[in-house]
Amino acid sequence: MSIITLQLGQCGNQIGGQMFQSLMDDVHMKPINTLVPPNRNEEYINDVLSTFFYQDGRSENQLPRARAVMVDMEPKVIAQTCMDAKKSGKWQYPDKQQLSQQRGSGNNWAHGFCIHGPKAKDQVIEMVQKEAEKCDNLGGFLSLMSLAGGTGSGVGAYITECLRDEFPHAFILNQVVWPYNTGEVIVQNYNAILTLSHLYRTVDAVIVMQNDHLHKICSQLLNIKKISFKDINKVICHKLLSILSPGTLHKYPGFTCSNSIGEIMEHMVPISDYKLLTMKNIPQMPESSIQFSSFQWHGLLKHLRQMLIADAAMEEGIDWQVKVGDETPRGGAKHNQSLANFLMLRGKDVNTADTTAFEDSMLYAPWVPPGGALLKGTQPRVFNQYEKSACLLSNSKSPIVQMDYTVGKAWNMFSSRGYVHQYNKHGLVDEDFVDSFVTLEQVIANYKNL
Repeated sequence: MSIITLQLGQCGNQIGGQMFQSLMDDVHMKPINTLVPPNRNEEYINDVLSTFFYQDGRSENQLPRARAVMVDMEPKVIAQTCMDAKKSGKWQYPDKQQLSQQRGSGNNWAHGFCIHGPKAKDQVIEMVQKEAEKCDNLGGFLSLMSLAGGTGSGVGAYITECLRDEFPHAFILNQVVWPYNTGEVIVQNYNAILTLSHLYRTVDAVIVMQNDHLHKICSQLLNIKKISFKDINKVICHKLLSILSPGTLHKYPGFTCSNSIGEIMEHMVPISDYKLLTMKNIPQMPESSIQFSSFQWHGLLKHLRQMLIADAAMEEGIDWQVKVGDETPRGGAKHNQSLANFLMLRGKDVNTADTTAFEDSMLYAPWVPPGGALLKGTQPRVFNQYEKSACLLSNSKSPIVQMDYTVGKAWNMFSSRGYVHQYNKHGLVDEDFVDSFVTLEQVIANYKNL
């Protein structure tokens, strides 16, 4: 099933470019390093190409073209991303599927949502329909954007709403990047709450990734001294593709199906009040260390389970004191409780891995039915050079602490009327802010009661 990617704003376009490049690097891995027979490798490559790319049948020599629509209010990033793709010699973006203007949204969500969004709507929807017509079987949409700026968040939220109106029955998965806590722009908390509240009403699920966590992974696990956005984007894409690349889903005993956005969403979001997803990966290390490392499934899954329980972003510095069943003084669960988990295993001997520890009913909310909490996926082919790797997509309490903090900061600013006039002048009224606060407060309350 094909996935159409919407790259929204500077952040979304850079992540999208890196994602398609990572897919192509994976496809062009030396066959001997994939650890699967040539026919299985060929099958995997064809799956990747048909899901994320298409080729014009009229020319055999033409490079695969990404199934993508690019939107940014400034032309620079889109031009650079398209040029990098062509330069790789492995793939390219489709012609005339880019929308850019000469002036950005100035980190103002209202400017993006109320001014730029409506102007861009018709052109963007037309480009999306063009891409959809090239799909034999449309699996859904993947939207990439940041929460902090004006274009990615403001225009992104508006375009996503239009996409839902245009494709009411399609699956829409949003991946958003949470800004640094120390601050990227002064109004980032406003932009974040306005974006999240609008997305929550529109999309099927939101995968949240925090810049602070990604930065830690780059510095502590990958040993990168001068961390650039490109390094962070590589980590994001490794996580995303661990889930979205082809694999086999073991839905029920004796029943398997291929990996798709629809199957994942159906399992991960059983109730529409709970749409926030987070991702945890293991192992993550510098490329130079991979060939000298050896892992066992038992050890990897033991660490990954504790990362889930203790809500750790990476395998280094996990709090092993947190145990399932521990209670807070008020009688709540001390460990991170989940609603649903999707465990994807890739690499050597995947079928020997014992995943029963992730089926423990104590990991989940008491009303989650046994047997309905964990979805397992496998792919024997090596991914991103790791002989064995595991990724956990989780619908749990994990993002709530950060959301609570952001809503609190935004409310303090709003109650003192800080920068509100900048939003009012573009047509956003105080009631819009209040609606966003109410929506997210309800989301936080729902997750806290898990």
